[in-house]
Amino acid sequence: MPPGLFPEEPSETRIEILKATYSALCEHGYADLTIERIGQHFPKSTSLVYHHYEGKDELLLDFLSYLLEDAEENLGTDAAANAHERLQIIFDQVFTQEKSSEEIAFQQAMAWMRAQATTDEEYRHHFTQHDRFFRDQLADIIRDGIEEGEFKEVDPEQMGIALHTILSGTMAQQVTSDVDLSTLRAEAEAYVEARLLAEGR
Repeated sequence: MPPGLFPEEPSETRIEILKATYSALCEHGYADLTIERIGQHFPKSTSLVYHHYEGKDELLLDFLSYLLEDAEENLGTDAAANAHERLQIIFDQVFTQEKSSEEIAFQQAMAWMRAQATTDEEYRHHFTQHDRFFRDQLADIIRDGIEEGEFKEVDPEQMGIALHTILSGTMAQQVTSDVDLSTLRAEAEAYVEARLLAEGR
């Protein structure tokens, strides 16, 4: 479980349920997830989960909202680093081959949930918000890099969209196909060097 995502001993029932949901997702994935299986990771009665949520998807949508709220409050790279270094930190997180089985299982579950957005408007609405947030984070880094003289005078929003597409595509491929991340990173770095880095950087 990512450090700090949930309290060690949550005091709110909602947070206890969402913490149990994370554990159940990693164990069973989206397709085989049920309220009963979430209840196996919940320290109280499963009936209490039903009291808060009518079904699996209502619970998962609240879970996704919690993840986004946590990212909005806590996500950040080293503020002392320059913009290019901050971008490299993100690349390190995305392009690493060495992920735990739990991290891989959670990424797989997220891919399943994203797939629901093709037919479910509520999932689509969430992932639209999710993607907008992370594009904006990238755009802010690019904007800072331009001000620092690290990056060329590009459109931060458009470059943020391009980089987000590269990064999210990489994460999707990690859990849906056999992919050489070192090759993908090399091409991503070449793109950044050609399109983003200022001369002499």
